[in-house]
Amino acid sequence: MDAFRAEAEGLVTSRALGYDQKLRRLATLADNALPYPGLSPLCAEALEARVICDMFEGNRPFTPRYVLPDYALALRQGVAYLELEPPTTLDDALSFLTILYSQVPSVTTYPVYLGDLDALLEPFVPTELPDAELDAKLRRFWIQLDRMLPDAFVHANVGPGDGRVVRAIWRVERSLRQVVPNLTLKVSPETPDDLIRDAVETVFVTGKPHVVNHPMMVADHGDEYAVVSCYNSLKVRGGAHSLVRLNLKEAVTRHVGGIDAFCAEALPHWVELTAELGEARIRSLVEQQGFFESNFLATEGLVDLDRFSLMFGIFGLAECVNELMAREDVDARYGHDARANEASWRVTRRIAELVAARPLPYCGGGAGFAYLHSQSGIDLDLETTAGTRIPIGDEPGLREHITACAPHHALFAAGISDIFHVDETVQANPQAMVDVIRGAFEVGMRDFTFNLDSNEFIRITGYLVRKSDLVGVDEHGARHSSDYLAATAEVNHTVTTRAIKRVIAAELSPQA
Repeated sequence: MDAFRAEAEGLVTSRALGYDQKLRRLATLADNALPYPGLSPLCAEALEARVICDMFEGNRPFTPRYVLPDYALALRQGVAYLELEPPTTLDDALSFLTILYSQVPSVTTYPVYLGDLDALLEPFVPTELPDAELDAKLRRFWIQLDRMLPDAFVHANVGPGDGRVVRAIWRVERSLRQVVPNLTLKVSPETPDDLIRDAVETVFVTGKPHVVNHPMMVADHGDEYAVVSCYNSLKVRGGAHSLVRLNLKEAVTRHVGGIDAFCAEALPHWVELTAELGEARIRSLVEQQGFFESNFLATEGLVDLDRFSLMFGIFGLAECVNELMAREDVDARYGHDARANEASWRVTRRIAELVAARPLPYCGGGAGFAYLHSQSGIDLDLETTAGTRIPIGDEPGLREHITACAPHHALFAAGISDIFHVDETVQANPQAMVDVIRGAFEVGMRDFTFNLDSNEFIRITGYLVRKSDLVGVDEHGARHSSDYLAATAEVNHTVTTRAIKRVIAAELSPQA
């Protein structure tokens, strides 16, 4: 109790936290004071040692980690709980969504999914509305989102088709240059190059959007899916109960032997303990906290328990593989050598097999199993690389980077992403970046983003911050909650030292 009071005292007296930030952190503190769901001694020991991890989400989560409401259904039928009638005009639709967002929960307490905004809003845009007026309306909406939902994990989707709204979004993004919302462009073979190029030129200014392989996502989730938070892909009208993850760097240090023994003996042990942790958290949420019995999103059909699942994350693959290579006296490291890359693919394929064979309750979204996720890391991860990524500063050239990472992407239905730091000279030829996007998807990439070395915006793990917002966070605070995480991550992970890549026209086009 003394420790609890001391932490609470530190929160309420902090000069670097705003009122809303204090309120949310105090709620987390109270959650962590509750007893943890029952775990076996082995699982509890692994969690204490952080070989497996619950993302510090709280001992007794009372809402799913990620919730993806069916906003299209809400716009059609209204929301009785909020006394909202179906909107008939663009202004009404924007107001409707703004109100609804304020009631959508997540692990961050802010909504991580704002909808596929172009598809949601296009029907409300009259033909006679000039582009300038459309831009003005969306600009006001965009400012509201950033000021009312100040967290970089708030995420919207657009594409894969073209339209007036998505083009207006690019214009508004380039004019405002704000962090919220994070954005993903769904890209299909039918997506016009001109739309992708417009998105690329938006990245040059704001660091947004991500680009995602739409056909691969549809194959895993069906047509109704979304990319949320950093780059997590889930079913609309569903989501993720929780995210648990396995630290492969730590797992390999607790095992003696090479890759054969690691895949045959160690991975089954650690995967089972991670799944046990996830199952305990799911049962606690669904059976004890009763979210799906009481929350209006569920009772009005905007989310459906049968479309939720568990996210099973991994991280530290690079360190794990490099250690296994050293044990086998192979001079090779992940991202640079064929033998190390082959070993990495073998490890992730084995994990995918094990996760796909371990049933879990209330995981209808994943057909009764967890979704595999390449977890992007948190600010407290020290000397451990995010997900399946190549260590920061050690990345090879663009083609080699994609060749090493792409074979992992098909395995990770719940999200995987790589970040490419590119030389600013690419601004003179945005079509070259369009070719890279097309080519990367052709060879199996699911989701990635790029950023200019000189940009004010920077990707931390998948979310976006402005460099200037990180200055003085510890002393003066920040309006965006995610900036506190970003400031620590920059110290611990030095994300600004990512290797800079030169992009040559058609370097990785589908024909190359």
